[in-house]
Amino acid sequence: MPRPLPAACSLTVLCLATGLLTASPAQAATGTVTGLAGKCLDVAGANSANGTAVQLYDCNGTAAQQWTVGSDGTIRALGKCLDITGSSTADGAKVQLWSCTGGANQKWSVSSGRDIVNPQADKCLDVTDNNPANGTRIQIWSCGGGANQKWNAPAPGDGDTPSAPMAVAPYLYNGWGSPPNPTTVTKATGVKYFTLAFVLSNGYCNPQWDGSRALTGGVDQQTINTVRANGGDVIPSFGGWSGNKLESSCSTASELAAAYQKVISAYGLKAIDIDIEAEAYSNPTVQQRTVDALKTVKANNSGLKVYVTIGTGQNGPDTSLINRAANSGLSVDGWTIMPFNFEGAGQNMGNLSVQAAEGLKNSLKSAYGYTDDQAYRSMGISSMNGITDQNETVTVNDFRTMLAYAQQHHLARLTFWSANRDRPCTGGPADSCSGVNQSDWDFTRVFAGYTG
Repeated sequence: MPRPLPAACSLTVLCLATGLLTASPAQAATGTVTGLAGKCLDVAGANSANGTAVQLYDCNGTAAQQWTVGSDGTIRALGKCLDITGSSTADGAKVQLWSCTGGANQKWSVSSGRDIVNPQADKCLDVTDNNPANGTRIQIWSCGGGANQKWNAPAPGDGDTPSAPMAVAPYLYNGWGSPPNPTTVTKATGVKYFTLAFVLSNGYCNPQWDGSRALTGGVDQQTINTVRANGGDVIPSFGGWSGNKLESSCSTASELAAAYQKVISAYGLKAIDIDIEAEAYSNPTVQQRTVDALKTVKANNSGLKVYVTIGTGQNGPDTSLINRAANSGLSVDGWTIMPFNFEGAGQNMGNLSVQAAEGLKNSLKSAYGYTDDQAYRSMGISSMNGITDQNETVTVNDFRTMLAYAQQHHLARLTFWSANRDRPCTGGPADSCSGVNQSDWDFTRVFAGYTG
């Protein structure tokens, strides 16, 4: 089946971007707090003065939207605390930014139901009048379970590895293949994270969706808003098999890093996926440019996590990029192989995927000096569901084999191309179905069981 994405060789990067803040409490996590309509909790005007309003606003990646959720109960931005004006406990009391005092009006609890509650008032953080407009003030109100009281916040103690939900992020492509509504997939499977493809060059060192759609305001922005409103997040994917690649269009590592950063900042991202293939992958200059750009992006985004996905043979991947990264001092949190499109169209794809993954493990041990356990925890699998381009058949049972292997060894990533394909075929367009006998979302349900 034709597809615009992964074939033999790709490079995936998963970057968990945390904040640029000071005075953060111990055992804290930093990132955006998203709520109604996928918009962000925002400090008005990025003003750190006491009394500055806290509002709802389009996510833009600035420090005014980077919140540190601490185990001490505080939620901080710009070095100050989220505070209830006048220590009020009344419905409608507005929240603001204020110097951290340790007071009860600066204590918050993030519930499993995504409420942010002030225990003293026993009330919820609330978007006034359920209004999604930019600039709407944030207040406290009696908890009612409405969408204007639901927030996606970093969890205290979020640490050195991504959670299992972030590790499982099926590709979703808006370019063709009858893209499913992510809400439908999430309700059916519980999977809330998606790898959104593709960010390409517009012919210059300028990122656009598919090289032609603006970064914000279109269908891709709508998908991101929907996913975030459902309690998840997206991992924009740069590259794919076809189209102009930023890695080739940008002439220097610094230009490439700036292009990556433009997308990170546009959405306040926790993750990006970089997928370089074909001529771009085989060019040593482009490989080195990418490695150097990733080092820069890591340095400029505190807490950056990098996941690299490459094609593979049945016994493991070509190691040129792994060795280049290791020799250049790029610390990678997870190398992920795509165990399909093998030479000779291999079958029993579950066992072949495990065999290829063992080859990757040995390559990482050699390049980085890892132990077995370190290597396993620094690698992943990105499969393809159903009939591949080489007429291999990847079944639901093969996904179960990969899941068991990932669970046993605590892999860093377990994903696949694609959510578009996770349906039985009914005569739809290319890449809109798997080509095997299944019910909707069967493959996603399997990987949804991954606990890391």
